Amino acid sequence: MSALVVGVPKEIKNNENRVSVQPDGVAELVHHGHQVLVESGAGVGSRFSDAEYSAAGAKVVGTADEVFAAADLIVKVKEPVPAEYHRFREGQQLFTYLHLAADRELTEFLLAKKIDSIAYETVQTPDRKLPLLTPMSEVAGRMSVQAAARALESPAGGAGILLGGVPGTPAAKVTIIGGGVSGTEAAKIALGMRAIVRVFDTNPTRLAYLSDIFGGRLDLVTPNRARMAAYIADSDVVIGAVLVPGAKAPKLVSREMIASMRPGSVAVDIAIDQGGCFETSRATTHADPTYIEEGVVHYCVANIPGAVARTSTLALTSATLPYLVKVADRGIAGAAQTDPALLLGLSTLGGHLVNEPVAQAHALAYRNPADLLVGV
Repeated sequence: MSALVVGVPKEIKNNENRVSVQPDGVAELVHHGHQVLVESGAGVGSRFSDAEYSAAGAKVVGTADEVFAAADLIVKVKEPVPAEYHRFREGQQLFTYLHLAADRELTEFLLAKKIDSIAYETVQTPDRKLPLLTPMSEVAGRMSVQAAARALESPAGGAGILLGGVPGTPAAKVTIIGGGVSGTEAAKIALGMRAIVRVFDTNPTRLAYLSDIFGGRLDLVTPNRARMAAYIADSDVVIGAVLVPGAKAPKLVSREMIASMRPGSVAVDIAIDQGGCFETSRATTHADPTYIEEGVVHYCVANIPGAVARTSTLALTSATLPYLVKVADRGIAGAAQTDPALLLGLSTLGGHLVNEPVAQAHALAYRNPADLLVGV
């Protein structure tokens, strides 16, 4: 395939300071024969200057309109928001986080514009790992405990509890629902802050692994409805860290469970990008991160890692770059044909929805991508 023009626009979601390609990634793309257009200021939030991008071989342009008008492949961090829709050309290619199961409007837009898209969060290797989601899950898991600690403070509407307590006072009880990557990282930080930590997971093998790596310092629980309700009622903090790749998050925590918590307790929903796993969850922003529902402080920011933009950008772009080079070299369809992980990451192709969990979430027609890629 001939060289692509790769476009890197500035992210415009609330307080989203990450950037999809850092300067050394530009240099790698240029080495592979591609032209890279970067919107001026795209890297500023992550402390990368326009001069660094220019020195790496990018063409820095003044507006997002210029990037979208010239680029064959748009590379972003977060899903397009409605204010960006008009910039896309029919048949353009998109590589970013999408979370389509929680966003019917964006799904329908990509289909109508016949955008070929790969979602970072559904790229999956044969061992079932999610290499492009993992680094941000690590960041979100760690930050969820920081956010909970702040939300427990009296000025934030919390119960005025120090997460780890002090000698002679009890530490906060933190219940984490889901023992995957983000749940594990949340447990590390909560334990480090000397909280009492309990983790729910349905996978006995995962619970055994967590028992080994934490040396028995966690209370590891196989969930059922009654057991979860009892633990949540006794918690100062509940962290929802549930993931079903590509699908909408299940509502595992009911309004009644949240209402049973002590006033000033905290609920942090890491799964909010996929619709959230608490019935009381609704997406918030870094500018206005919390609200109180049923007497409980809710933190449901939909782009948690954006608050530590440089760390997140370095972690994310290190993971995405090898895949981005493949996509730029072959185009989305060609890259998906040759790499099984990218095939699983396909969301939309030529006006067809090719991710089955998304199709199920919105009751839309699904096409097997393998059928559409024949002869590509």
